[in-house]
Amino acid sequence: MSIRFALNLFTLIRLAFGAGEGECANYNVETAEEWSLLYSLASKLSVVGIAYAGVCKLPKDRRPPLDLAFQWASEAEAIRGHNRLVNDEARRLTELFAGEGRRTAILKGAANARLYPDRFMRQCGDIDIWIDGGRDSVIGLLGRLGLMEPEPQAITGRKMTYEEKYAEAKRKLNVSVSRHHVHLAHDAAAVTVEAHFLPSSGNLNPFTNKRLMKFLNDEISKTELVPEGFYVPSLKFALTMQLSHIQRHFMAGGIGLKQITDYYVLLQQAGDSDRLEIAKNLRRFGLLRVSRALMWLLGQIYGLERERMLCAPDERLGGRMLEIVLAGGNFGFYFNVKYRNFLTRWIGRRWRAIKFSPFSPVEVFWSEVAYWRTFARTLPIRIKLRKFSIRDMF
Repeated sequence: MSIRFALNLFTLIRLAFGAGEGECANYNVETAEEWSLLYSLASKLSVVGIAYAGVCKLPKDRRPPLDLAFQWASEAEAIRGHNRLVNDEARRLTELFAGEGRRTAILKGAANARLYPDRFMRQCGDIDIWIDGGRDSVIGLLGRLGLMEPEPQAITGRKMTYEEKYAEAKRKLNVSVSRHHVHLAHDAAAVTVEAHFLPSSGNLNPFTNKRLMKFLNDEISKTELVPEGFYVPSLKFALTMQLSHIQRHFMAGGIGLKQITDYYVLLQQAGDSDRLEIAKNLRRFGLLRVSRALMWLLGQIYGLERERMLCAPDERLGGRMLEIVLAGGNFGFYFNVKYRNFLTRWIGRRWRAIKFSPFSPVEVFWSEVAYWRTFARTLPIRIKLRKFSIRDMF
């Protein structure tokens, strides 16, 4: 993908956020094929709705061909409809859990979207809702309300198939419930919902994670009821939690421009005191290097002013992050690496971890520790299934 298309997409994003007419002066997408490639890039990075808002601010003679314009407008309208549905479901779930005496907060998506110039242009996905009470209490509540997927019945009286052994192994490992969230049953809501009993997945480094989680657990109590009918956490919480979320997903697979745009919006809304407090804790929370890369990206793409940044930008790390974002798309879904066998895949994964070490060498080290812990923990399952690789289980 040519960097020229990326630069044109960045221009559309800046226009969507209120950039002046000067941004249009050098805008140069001429052919239908170029417009199609630009639309594909926006889709890959999950910013179709935002980019369309920018298209609408272009002079009429510089807009895409009519057939693509209709397609783009149709998808932007679908995004608006999905945002309304997400807001309705977030409000309904908030009221449901309030009736059970539980405090809640909507994390990321819908909470971020309401801060955009057009609160319906962000491409929302699922709902992330934090529910107070801790893991066992929240899972018990969800089970009592019938919001959890039913437990599979044990197989008796016959030999289990491989698929049934696989399902039983997953159940015994309790991998259907992570340490920080659980998915609600498919029919529990009109959209996919993750119910969180911890405010964040945190870091893999146990030392920085302890400090990070203490801060987030203290800050999650400071929620605000917004006109959309649900509670949102403080901007200080959102900036810290979502920076950790960006680092975790970036190093595990990838992130899209949507998450980066969210962070720009949060920084624009945050006050000086919030930014200063987070800035002084970046090293303690293990987020300094990825923050430097992100600040460079925000300056290059959105024109974020230096005084609004959390730390000094790093051009080398930022440039590398941009390459990975453009290549991998949203959460790295477009990385298409095919391995011939288990050994080449194993070597490839280890080498990939090493390549990410400039962003956080300590986090890479602890990710490898986590890998080997999981390997040891699942040895009985591997033996039972007679498979060395069970990568699709995790």
